[in-house]
Amino acid sequence: MSPSDRSASGRQADAVTALRRIAFLLERAQASAYRSEAFRKAAVSVEKQDPNRLAVLETTGALATLPSVGARTADVVAHVLRGKPVEYLDALEQEYASSSIAPEASALRQALRGDLHAHTEASDGSTPIQEMVLAAMELGHDYLAITDHSPRLTVANGLSAARLRAQLAQVAALNTVVGPFRVLTGIEVDILDDGQLDQDPALLDELDVVVASVHSKLRMDRGPMTERMLAAVRNPRTDILGHCTGRQVKGKSRPQSEFDARRVFEACAENGVAVEINCRPDRLDPPHELLALAIEAGCLFSIDTDAHAPGQLDWLGAGCERAAQHGLNPARVITTWPLDDLLERAHR
Repeated sequence: MSPSDRSASGRQADAVTALRRIAFLLERAQASAYRSEAFRKAAVSVEKQDPNRLAVLETTGALATLPSVGARTADVVAHVLRGKPVEYLDALEQEYASSSIAPEASALRQALRGDLHAHTEASDGSTPIQEMVLAAMELGHDYLAITDHSPRLTVANGLSAARLRAQLAQVAALNTVVGPFRVLTGIEVDILDDGQLDQDPALLDELDVVVASVHSKLRMDRGPMTERMLAAVRNPRTDILGHCTGRQVKGKSRPQSEFDARRVFEACAENGVAVEINCRPDRLDPPHELLALAIEAGCLFSIDTDAHAPGQLDWLGAGCERAAQHGLNPARVITTWPLDDLLERAHR
């Protein structure tokens, strides 16, 4: 069936897919959030329209009168509705879609089953849970953990206990319709100054995964920072130590925190806490020398994207390359494990 023969609803679905694909590629390439969000908002607007009305708007050149649809997004929709190639999408596919990694890293990437660190618009992500889940499913994941921030991180709109409980209900509802894919409940909980975790302990007990990360006082002296991290790692509710140095290597750069890495990683190994290999291009945390030290200490690892937008879920290859450069055995990466085994190891 040619594009011109498709039903009005089919052409509408194709237009929505094209808009979302453009947003995905822009997010993957770390383009301006304004650009990617424009295409996602347009996709939502187009999806809400009656297919026949959409066809009339295209015929009369009035697509840009729709909410959140501008000249560029209207042009994409018009080309799809007419069954014509979208040159802008084709150019993005050629520029951004392909990524080549070494064979060892590629094998590890193929072994990964999901992602245990991702954010939604509930905290500082850019899209609803549904958009993140859809992207994870399209990437072939078996699962995705939703790990929005905890209350004290107000700059990231961290979730209160009440808001987190509401999210758990939302995840439960999603899981009734996306199976066999699984949306995991989780949190990126702030490690407080004294090493305590920034959320109700009983609520943490209900979650599938807890990523504990330092987000404040990153320049704390080495001794207190070490004790702070040790307390968090020894907390039986912690599953993953997130972006352990807190460094930023792109944009607004930030040096890594100072702590006794050997002691912290040995505590991770002793307590079954996985060290995150954070794939964000602006983090790439831990640095190579600390990654080598964590491997030597016998740690488990979790290769995660720390995605704040759907396209960023496709950053896993960067973490796989770093792991492969150190000869990390895939069996020590918990995100290669079957989901049942992964959940069984969780402390709750």
